[in-house]
Parts: sequence; C-alpha cells; structure tokens
Amino acid sequence: MKTNSGAKKRFALTGSGKIKRKHAFKSHILTKKTKKQKRNLTHFSTVAKADRNSVLSLLAMK
Repeated sequence: MKTNSGAKKRFALTGSGKIKRKHAFKSHILTKKTKKQKRNLTHFSTVAKADRNSVLSLLAMK
C-alpha cells in the first residue's frame, strides 16, 4: 500500500509513538487574528485518538 503524499508532508511520528501535526488557520488572513492567537497556532499539537487510526492508514503504517 502506498503512503499518501499529502499525509507524509503534514504528519510526523514522535519517539513515544504519537503523531505530531500543525495547527490550521495560520497561513493567510492573519491581520484580523490577535498576536496571542497567532503565537499559539505556531506550536505543534498531537492528533486526537479518534483520528489516529485514519492518519496511520494514510501513512501506510496500519
């Protein structure tokens, strides 16, 4: 099974097996967002448990 090209650019595995992801809403229309909002969107987050299996299948790991 092939790895989904879009998914391999957007997700990364951590050492403990969690999946890292970037926050949405940080690419354009930034003038109306506060500094605090933009700063908090900069950090990485983890994929929720409900979405974990679907992301792993896109990465051809399940």
